[in-house]
Amino acid sequence: MQLPRRAVRWLALGMAATLGLTACSGSDEGSTDASATVSQADIDKAMQTPTELTFWTWVPDIQKEVALFQRKYPAIKVNVVNAGQGQPHYQKLRTALTAGSGAPDVAQLEFQNIPTFTLTKDLLDLRPYGAAALKDRFVDWTWGQVTGQDGQVWAIPQDTGPMGMLYRQDIFDKHGITPPKTWAEFADAARKLHAADPKVYLTNLAANGSGVWMGLAWQAGAKPFEYSGGEEVGVSVNNETSQKLADYWSGLVKDGVVSTDPDFTDQWYQGLNQGKYATWLTAAWGPLFLSASAKDTSGKWRAAPLPQWNAGENKAGNWGGSTSAVIKTTKNPIASAKFAEFLNTDAESTLMLATQQFLFPPTKSTLTNPTFVGQKPEFYGGQQVNELFVQISGTVPTEFQWPPFMDQASNDWNETVGKSFADKSDTGVALDQWQERVTSYAKSQGFTVK
Repeated sequence: MQLPRRAVRWLALGMAATLGLTACSGSDEGSTDASATVSQADIDKAMQTPTELTFWTWVPDIQKEVALFQRKYPAIKVNVVNAGQGQPHYQKLRTALTAGSGAPDVAQLEFQNIPTFTLTKDLLDLRPYGAAALKDRFVDWTWGQVTGQDGQVWAIPQDTGPMGMLYRQDIFDKHGITPPKTWAEFADAARKLHAADPKVYLTNLAANGSGVWMGLAWQAGAKPFEYSGGEEVGVSVNNETSQKLADYWSGLVKDGVVSTDPDFTDQWYQGLNQGKYATWLTAAWGPLFLSASAKDTSGKWRAAPLPQWNAGENKAGNWGGSTSAVIKTTKNPIASAKFAEFLNTDAESTLMLATQQFLFPPTKSTLTNPTFVGQKPEFYGGQQVNELFVQISGTVPTEFQWPPFMDQASNDWNETVGKSFADKSDTGVALDQWQERVTSYAKSQGFTVK
């Protein structure tokens, strides 16, 4: 699926992990027993010992944050490597792990990729290095994305993508529309707007990417997957809540009041710039991306929470987000763990990630920092958009889980559910097809599907 590669380097949802690969066992140093806490003396010694680490990431200019770490720990040198984004990144990581050499000490991983790498035992449990004590520094649902069923801490959250709605204030004003508070109001507004101006759609539901769908399912309370490790996985992509989503969106698509243009294409960019779409249902990284991609519309956009399924509710989904994970083969587990911790908890580092790389933060301290929250971009008429998305971040449900083969599930979504939107065919049938395909794939990989 195609995603915003230019302005949000961290959001690379395409995944290339292949379950057939054999997991590396890791070095003795990288296989510390989770029950054996590393002493502070050992940590102090490791951080004062000349050490060289390799860090794979796609975040541009992150060397600035790395420099902060090296200033505090001058004995540690960190080599920053951009191994690619999306599939190239994960393919190279898997290749190195399979070969038994060339893997980094620390790697950037997206939330939905963590189950795949824990399944193959490629990640270091960070509890012995003090990571469990970091829990209260992060928004609850983000911490839930990096922890295992037995309390393992597989990575440190780096950025997130709570979802909201960006909308064209001028188009809304022209047609007497206010930001819809419920999905029923959203549907009414979509029909009203398109009837008044057939060239304009209230929104675009891209048929080429499952990210939005998963975020909307998250908000609605659907649990398409359940996975807590091991060889059993729950697959329920055609459950009752997902069917509700399918009925709702396929109805708007078939009525012709919501477009299905592939996103992050020239056609889609032109639509944003020319007023074809009156809203963009997107994540917290969307405001910056839009301001860079639709400069001609500056001052015309505003932000609001997603509409709700039930009046009075306050729930959001998430689209995107990544972490820093320590690869189990590292020969320097203490330094690697402390680097991942510093990068994503140090106050100066996290604020730089939020204000210079424009990653939406998972840390509570950054989410309340006036420098971040108080920004009033002209593109949004001076609205404090960050402050709004901070509020939205606190409404994301904590229970959502990913399967250890989300790359395959995403491809199957494109060829079933996504295709049904593009073709204006039966999305309910497409959901059943998606269920069958994902279930078949899971079984072929040796999973027991419940």
